[in-house]
Amino acid sequence: MRKSILIEDLNKTDLFNWIGSLNDTIPICLLNSNDFENEFELLIGIDSLAELVVKDKDSFNSLKEFYESQNDWLMGYLTYDLKNEIENIESKNIDQLNFPPIYFFRPKYIFRLKSSKWEILIDDSITLKEELASIISQIKNNTSHTKKIKDSHFIKSRLSKINYIEIVDKLKSHIKKGDIYEINFCQEFYSESAKINPFDVYEKLNSISPAPFSCYFKNKNHHLMCSSPERFLKKTANTIISQPIKGTIKRGKNEEEDQQLKKELFENQKERSENIMIVDLVRNDLSKSAQRKSVNVDELFGIYTFKHVHQMISTVSSKLREDIHFTEAIKNAFPMGSMTGAPKLRAMELIEENESTKRNLFSGSVGYIDPEENFDFNVVIRSIFYNSVNDYLSFSVGSAITINCNAENEYDECLLKARAMFESLNLNK
Repeated sequence: MRKSILIEDLNKTDLFNWIGSLNDTIPICLLNSNDFENEFELLIGIDSLAELVVKDKDSFNSLKEFYESQNDWLMGYLTYDLKNEIENIESKNIDQLNFPPIYFFRPKYIFRLKSSKWEILIDDSITLKEELASIISQIKNNTSHTKKIKDSHFIKSRLSKINYIEIVDKLKSHIKKGDIYEINFCQEFYSESAKINPFDVYEKLNSISPAPFSCYFKNKNHHLMCSSPERFLKKTANTIISQPIKGTIKRGKNEEEDQQLKKELFENQKERSENIMIVDLVRNDLSKSAQRKSVNVDELFGIYTFKHVHQMISTVSSKLREDIHFTEAIKNAFPMGSMTGAPKLRAMELIEENESTKRNLFSGSVGYIDPEENFDFNVVIRSIFYNSVNDYLSFSVGSAITINCNAENEYDECLLKARAMFESLNLNK
């Protein structure tokens, strides 16, 4: 059990400066809703009382056992390549990020900002009064962290525009043959000699592109800087919701143009078709764990506005069956349909065949599980990944390929989605 202690006069800037000064041996998971509607404004897990690292198969069962043994808050991630455990798929593409397939930790400290009030959740079994006072003093008096994004890197692309168009045409031929209806095809931008301050990059990325499922995650040499607008799966009591995104358009230069672009996105038949295909896939995924007749589409083709883009988002909900453990419900919906395509298995096979690198944590999920078996997980997109041991930096972007798509337009959409990552690294594209 944890006790909640209210903290007066805690300054977010001071807290972030302190987090940025912590060494790589201390795991951190920072979830930031950026004032979008959510359960909290900030939820931050720092340091570890226990951790789960699974390198072999049976990850979801290991997560179930770890959760039941800890009976506490957990924070962590699921990489996209856990799909290989769920389906008979083999990944042979290169991976220079080398994140463990799944990682969760039981935080020593949980800072939570809710309704403009700061609290820290501390394990009741540990006497931490003096230690907590020391930490609060460190936060308020920290001067060790200076914000400087190092000049670091030359970003390369795995695909030229010509290569990208050739692959899209190839994927459209699979659609014509009936192999798939839709596929999320992604391309990677990378550097093999990056020198960055990851938390500083996260702060800049978050200021450029604030999003409701933004996060910073660090475990030793592995860093995630994420500005995701998309929720994968949330559970509250026995209700599960998923909010897939399919449909993107740029922001306007003024209010009138902005409204026109939103209308254009809402009425775009290609985008609506993509969205409804993924909604159907999500309905099917949730039905594997749902009570009979409990799967509903609560919102279809909702248009949501972010700093650089408008997005088409739908909401699907269900009621969890009593005989299904929540980790099984996550497994039944993983990986998220918005990042695969339909049918999901064949789309994932074609992703392996046509993309150049393993997705690793890209298209995976980061989030928390609380002691009441509630959870909330994002979709890891609009994100920068960094391995500080081999200096490998990576970010990937993609779009939905359908029979009616235009390859050049899809390429331009990828660059639009990559814009914030380039800017946060002091680069332009």
